[in-house]
Amino acid sequence: MVVASSSEAASGLPASITAAPVIPHSHWTEPHQDDEDEFIYGDNDGDSALGDDTASTTASLSASILEYRTFHGRTYHSAQGTADHWTPNDDAHLESMDCVHHCLTLLFDNQLYLAPIAEGAIKVLDIGCGTGIWAIDFADAHPDAEVIGTDISPSQPEWVPPNLKFEIEDCTQPWTFAPNAFDFVHLRYLYGSIPDHDSLYAEAYKACKPGGWVETVDPSVNLRSDDGSVREGTTLYDWGRLFNEASSKYGRSMSMVDDGMTPASLKKAGFTDIHSRTFKLPCTPWPKDQKLQQLGAFSRLAMEQDLDGYAMYLFTNALGWSEVQVTVFLARVRREMRDRRMQPYFLIECVYGRKPFN
Repeated sequence: MVVASSSEAASGLPASITAAPVIPHSHWTEPHQDDEDEFIYGDNDGDSALGDDTASTTASLSASILEYRTFHGRTYHSAQGTADHWTPNDDAHLESMDCVHHCLTLLFDNQLYLAPIAEGAIKVLDIGCGTGIWAIDFADAHPDAEVIGTDISPSQPEWVPPNLKFEIEDCTQPWTFAPNAFDFVHLRYLYGSIPDHDSLYAEAYKACKPGGWVETVDPSVNLRSDDGSVREGTTLYDWGRLFNEASSKYGRSMSMVDDGMTPASLKKAGFTDIHSRTFKLPCTPWPKDQKLQQLGAFSRLAMEQDLDGYAMYLFTNALGWSEVQVTVFLARVRREMRDRRMQPYFLIECVYGRKPFN
């Protein structure tokens, strides 16, 4: 049984969802003393020119990262490389992502991962870290580990454990990390963002040390029910099918769980000892079991926190819907999520595998 703390009960939110300040834009656009101390340029003209060019390029890149795109009043990451994530990077969506983190931690019996990784002074890479909450919790729980979190948006908090740092990285491009560098590579909720999963896991394989582990967690966007309440003709039934249609047109699949493609992709990359576990995550607090009921409550909170953010970009750009059509559809989704006769749940798949020692 999972019992909320008094602070959780008072606020209605888990204690792990903190109000730590987001890294200010100046962090990315102004030089730091540490940066100046690390590089000492010579006095000759060639070195000076190189320093000037490097500073100019770095400033230009830093500024471009913060050039967020705006759709329907919401901000999305800057258009860099092939990165094209479909959810916003504003406060409303970041709060939803933190709720999702709490859901998954509860779903995994208060564990941050399922792979049998080593303990101690290990190196860990969190790809697509979002708000950074998983990396922060992991770094807190493993103070001897060295943790790096990467994302395409600088939306992580400024106050983090000393053994954690965040970097801007597009995981759909060749990774910039040295081969055989990490004991554990963690990827979570990248569904709808990856044009080529085989290439993604090939990069993870390259970055992983021999004997190290990779773990990936993704949901099925199709809502299900065991009692037939989620059936053809209901909005919740259409929810996942619309997302799959939109992501298919977009060229970035959301059907990895339904198609069973993740274990095969990990095997193709070269991983062995591959394990797959599938969990039922209630979408609303309909179950009688206390833990599942709590999971359903947080799951509904995560969705209702930003339904617009999940649907608006894909439905308007890929399906050609108007903003009004999306708004009407989401109103029906909210109504069915409050209908006690409906018993919807998602499937969540966790797959992990090891890089061979040889």
